[in-house]
Amino acid sequence: MTVGLPGPFALSSLSRRNFIQSSGAAALLAGASLARAGRPPASDRITMGVIGWGMMGPVNTRAFLAQDDCQVVAACDLNQHALEAAVNEINTHYGDRGCGSYHDYRELLARNDIDAVMIAVPDHWHALVAVEAANRKKDVYGEKPLARTIHEQQAIVHAVEQNKIIWQTGSWQRSQAPFRKAAEIVRNGLIGNVIHVEVGLPAGFHDFAGTEPALLAKLAALPDKITDPSLVVPGTPAWDLAVSDPPPELDYNFWIGPSKMEPYIEARIDKNWRWNYNTGGGQLMDWIGHHGDIAHWGLGFDLTGPSEVVGRGDFPAPNAIWNTATVYHIECLYRREVTRYANDVRMTIAGGSGAISMGTKWIGTDGWVWVDRGGFDASNQDWVKMDSLPDDLRKIRLYESSNHYRNFLDCVKSRKPTISPAEVAHHSTIPGHLGLISMLVGGVVHWDVEKEKINDDPDASALLSRPYRAPWHLD
Repeated sequence: MTVGLPGPFALSSLSRRNFIQSSGAAALLAGASLARAGRPPASDRITMGVIGWGMMGPVNTRAFLAQDDCQVVAACDLNQHALEAAVNEINTHYGDRGCGSYHDYRELLARNDIDAVMIAVPDHWHALVAVEAANRKKDVYGEKPLARTIHEQQAIVHAVEQNKIIWQTGSWQRSQAPFRKAAEIVRNGLIGNVIHVEVGLPAGFHDFAGTEPALLAKLAALPDKITDPSLVVPGTPAWDLAVSDPPPELDYNFWIGPSKMEPYIEARIDKNWRWNYNTGGGQLMDWIGHHGDIAHWGLGFDLTGPSEVVGRGDFPAPNAIWNTATVYHIECLYRREVTRYANDVRMTIAGGSGAISMGTKWIGTDGWVWVDRGGFDASNQDWVKMDSLPDDLRKIRLYESSNHYRNFLDCVKSRKPTISPAEVAHHSTIPGHLGLISMLVGGVVHWDVEKEKINDDPDASALLSRPYRAPWHLD
């Protein structure tokens, strides 16, 4: 498998002197600082590089900085201001200047002294960065969803398996006691055989970057009142006002990378790339790796999937600034002859539905259980009061982790699978991907779980992958 840019864009064209200086000096300074601090010796430490300093990058990095046996030695971002913030925070934490600074992720990954990387880049970059990291034999802590398309996810799973690296997906709910308790109630048959699962996700948009007010203020002078970026389309005065030159600190051409080149609009870049299908997957794909992942965990469906998926949704214009589904409803059928469960199971995934609460709810023949962040309820109130299932009910014990980041580091050392490995993350997000494909083509998607292909539907099958903008490629 090859990944990245060929010819004049290849790593060999980079300044060898600058690369050696940045990586070598960083390693020496980091080593000296650790020796003074009395931290674990280099033989016991995991050296880490961080790629992406947007929303989850700082959160994840701070968690790893808090672990004594992990040393963050390098940071990478395509926004110079973000990169400076990352390097400054890491250096301040260690009290030195040992953090290497990188514009190109391939430079960071070429460092032989880095054991693992944390990847928190937009969805459209997941596959390229992750596959390159795996091929460089770096263990990976990567964000959800696993990738922008099913084909890209398959490429990641293949690279992880082929290179025998450790992978942890940022589906951190598996490392929280209430989610594990709920899943164990289901797995131990306390609600009987599961018939239906409800997966409630968010709807609409959320202005994570806080750029929407400035855009709307710019559009306020227009005769037609515009209240949302999803109403702005090309060929209108509003679009012309929204488009601008990229700021000098952002390498926008590199940022767009393998996706279709589009005009720079601030409201769909930093953190808000989620609301544009060119770079993200909307609320559905942003959250399926959380509550959909927990649904699979409780059912024991980590390595299987639905055979039929049908969805419907409300979409803005496909060329709008924000164009991802605002409301969606997806029905998935898990056939017993495929899953080896006692019966067929139906899963409903919904965003913007008043009938389905946020979180995961399993409904069985003998009861039900629901869990969300900060919420837990069940048909048996004794289960609600328990911190965990007592041993006499806990015949099936699920993988136990109390800290998602610590679990990753421990597995890097032991070489045992993490609680959220790549193949599990791949299967957890497939219902979301197929639901989106169904909504876009307007029909039922028939999925071959074993062969991982869509049957008898060329239009739907085409959406399992996406074209890459030259010269980027994922083979």
